[in-house]
Amino acid sequence: MQTRVQWLQNVAFEAESESGHRVKMDGAAAYGGENLGPRPMELILMGLGGCASFDIVTILKKARQDIVDVACELKAERADEIPAVFTKIHLHFVVKGHGVKEKQVAKAVELSAEKYCSASKMLSDGGVEITHDFEIIEVEPVA
Repeated sequence: MQTRVQWLQNVAFEAESESGHRVKMDGAAAYGGENLGPRPMELILMGLGGCASFDIVTILKKARQDIVDVACELKAERADEIPAVFTKIHLHFVVKGHGVKEKQVAKAVELSAEKYCSASKMLSDGGVEITHDFEIIEVEPVA
């Protein structure tokens, strides 16, 4: 996997992924940023949420759960000193569907956290305390 990050101006950068997608990043105003894009650490948090959500959706679909929406809400704490690494991250999954079994969602969250999510594994092995929980919201079946 490869990416390229190009300096744009001040503390703004644009990253291009190997698959050709581009993302602008910018620093906080206190460091000369102009809010042109998310902060680099926000992208790490977004990546974790995307990686874990990919797992949850894939596992629940394989388990033939009738899901219509999955959201991952993340809250993180960072160290006060430099480097201001993440110290704690909590992932809250909101699963919407019809007749979705709690046991299946719990299993999907556990498998993502302990086996499949590369981002979660990398961060937790680096000393970040990562916790998870979920809720299921019943909706009408999709026709």
